[in-house]
Amino acid sequence: MDSLLIAAPSALTLAGGVIGYAAAHPASQLFGPSVRHTAAHRKLAITFDDGPNPAITPKLLDLLDRHNAHATFFLVGDFVRQCPGLTRETAARGHTLGNHTHTHPNLFKCSPAKIRDELHRCSDAIHEAANIAPKWFRPPFGLRNPWVIPAANRLGMQAVMWTLLPDDWKAPSPEWLIPRMQPIADHAQQIAARSKNSQALSSGDILCLHDGNHRHLNGDRQCTVAALEYWLPRWRDLGLEFVTIEEAVRSPAP
Repeated sequence: MDSLLIAAPSALTLAGGVIGYAAAHPASQLFGPSVRHTAAHRKLAITFDDGPNPAITPKLLDLLDRHNAHATFFLVGDFVRQCPGLTRETAARGHTLGNHTHTHPNLFKCSPAKIRDELHRCSDAIHEAANIAPKWFRPPFGLRNPWVIPAANRLGMQAVMWTLLPDDWKAPSPEWLIPRMQPIADHAQQIAARSKNSQALSSGDILCLHDGNHRHLNGDRQCTVAALEYWLPRWRDLGLEFVTIEEAVRSPAP
């Protein structure tokens, strides 16, 4: 049998694996650079996707206020246009607004023109609602193709992924979700046990949660609120600081 015929399926499998990793893995930089860690181990960047959501976002804003916590909200442009007041309030309360596209499509399947349109329309909606030009972008589902991050960069935005995605959008109960957020505490405890020199060199976590449902407004994300009510004081007791993405990427003081 021709050796080329034998090698072809293996090559296709390998190529498919590389493309799948590049498109979906949060650590992949193959389709363009993205932020995945904070600049210091004590900085925890809590991020929310798929809002604004009138049913949940105000509860999260109040909860974050109580813990002196700042976060980053990656917004769906269509929901921004429906909830401009909530968008403005989120920014006014000290949080960062990011671009999560206008309609939340799977960008891996989109053409360059469609990608540009989705990013432009979301940024325009945020600017019209809050007079802010977003500097940060997260692709829906975390999926990218070779044109996604370059398109965001041309609009002055940097892509942001995550270190932990606890699947809060499908949580059946807070009791199911709370243990899935334990790695944040584990990491903080591991770092605290190391020497001061290694602490200075270590990075922190970016947590990806959801305050909305990308399919419609008023999605139920009560489990996310309840899990954060449990974890925020515990993370604080471990010495973590809750920061926006801007604060997350600043180099730690020497």
